[in-house]
Parts: sequence; C-alpha cells; structure tokens
Amino acid sequence: MPPSNSSADEAADDQETEPFVEVDPSGRFGRYAELLGSGAVKKVYRAFDQREGIDVAWNQVRLRNFSSDPSVIIRLRSEIELLKTLKNDNIIVLYHCWKDVEQNTFNFITEACASGNLRDYRKKHRHVSLQALKKWAVQILRGLDYLHTHEPCIIHRDLNCSNIFINGNIGKVKIGDLGLATVVGKSHAAHSLLGTPEYMAPELYEENYTELVDIYSFGMCLLEMATCEIPYSECDNLVKIYKKVTTGVMPQAMNKVNDRELKAFIERCIGQPRIRPSAADLLKDPFLADVLIETDEIE
Repeated sequence: MPPSNSSADEAADDQETEPFVEVDPSGRFGRYAELLGSGAVKKVYRAFDQREGIDVAWNQVRLRNFSSDPSVIIRLRSEIELLKTLKNDNIIVLYHCWKDVEQNTFNFITEACASGNLRDYRKKHRHVSLQALKKWAVQILRGLDYLHTHEPCIIHRDLNCSNIFINGNIGKVKIGDLGLATVVGKSHAAHSLLGTPEYMAPELYEENYTELVDIYSFGMCLLEMATCEIPYSECDNLVKIYKKVTTGVMPQAMNKVNDRELKAFIERCIGQPRIRPSAADLLKDPFLADVLIETDEIE
C-alpha cells in the first residue's frame, strides 16, 4: 500500500473547511460569508458558536450608514439591552454583543432559527393545515403575553411574518427583531408612530395606543399565514393603506379565508381597541382549545 500524502490530504481538508470571515473579540463566535437576511438597519449572517457547537445568527450594523441619524443606533442599543433581560421559549435569545471600533460596526449574536422567517417558510410550504396555523398562533401569542405582562410592559410595535422565526423540524416559533419595541409604564400607553404600515393598528396612526396594537398585528400575521398574501397588497401606496386602515376597511385577503371560525378569530384580533382581547384572552379562545390541550399534554 503506498504511503498517504498527508500534506495533500490536509490541503484538501482546508479547501473543504469553510473559513470564518470574522471572529468576535472573545474568539467564541465565528462569522461565515453567507447572508441569511438583510434589512434597512442590519445584515444577518450565518455564524457558529465554537464553545457550544451550535449555529447562531451574527447581526451586523455598519455604523457609518447611520452617522446622520443617531436615533437608529440608540434604538439598536435599546433592543440589545431589552433582549438581554428576556427569557421566554417564544422570544429569540441574545448571546453576545459588542462594537467593533476598527470596522465601525455594531454586532450582536442571536439564536438562529434553522428555517428562517415565517413569511418565507409559509411561501415554501403552500399546503399548511388549520391545525398547524393554530400551533403557530399559540406560540406567537405566548411570546406576546410574555412581553405584555413583563414588568414593565413591552410593546413590540413591528410584529409581522418577516420577524417571526421558525425551526421547521420541530415547529418551534419565536418572535424576533425587537428594534422598534418600547417599554411603557403602568399606563401601558405609547405615543410614537412606528411599524410596518400593512400591520399597523389604526390607533398607531393616531399615536396614542397600548400593547393591543400587537394583537392587531398578530391578527394580520394570521391572515398572511392563512392566505400567503400580505394584507392590503391591493394598495399600491401607503396613503391608500392608511385610508383603508383608519376607516375600518378590511384587506381583500379576508375574502380568501374560507374557514368561518378562523375568519371570526382574525376579526376579533383586528377589532376596535376597546373590544380587542389581550394575548391571554386569545389563548383562552375556544378556537385554539384543541391545540392548547395537545401542547399541554406534550409539556
């Protein structure tokens, strides 16, 4: 048997091993070149936690892009501080954060959800049962209930299917992207106009609202999950969306919801704030009873 060429074997191994593009100051986390997602504020890369041996998400913000708008950085820092305090099965976990002075970036490491966001996952899987939608809904509501009953109360303010994440192999759903979240006092009232227009409750436009704006957004998420259609996609500009939302005109996607119980449940979520239920109330709704019994038995 001829002797193996160890140096050639090592070179081949090196070629097969994907190199880190960047490593955090502690040496624990390594970032790969693969981009998982990109938004207005940050880019998210695939990364690896060498200590725990798990995949993670490396969120990176190029600070020079926002040098003229310090509010973005303030908001990001508040997201990080907020995430550090949260511990819930249906909220994305934060592991580490730091500022890279040399590269002028702000970085933070979060839990990675293998199947990405719920919007892309739902588009990929066109045939989803009502039972599966209910299971997702229960988990989102549990995350919202945790935020809303947190002391002090936390309003997400930008809940939509692109910032709800899923591990498809186990069906675990988690709320992420708390960059627009706000902490409110005992009055549970907030006064800033922020969010994604298609998912924004009418009272958000009036800049006087409570955590129930998240319930409205949840209802719109459920509508998208049911129809694979972004609410108010029939509108070609923000002004038209605003007019429909503030005058109580339902999105056309509601006409595609064939299940009467599901439709009634969504309508309950997007009703007027004075009659809109809390996340805890919705978790007691008969519509979700069969799923809750099933999950309680598993737990």
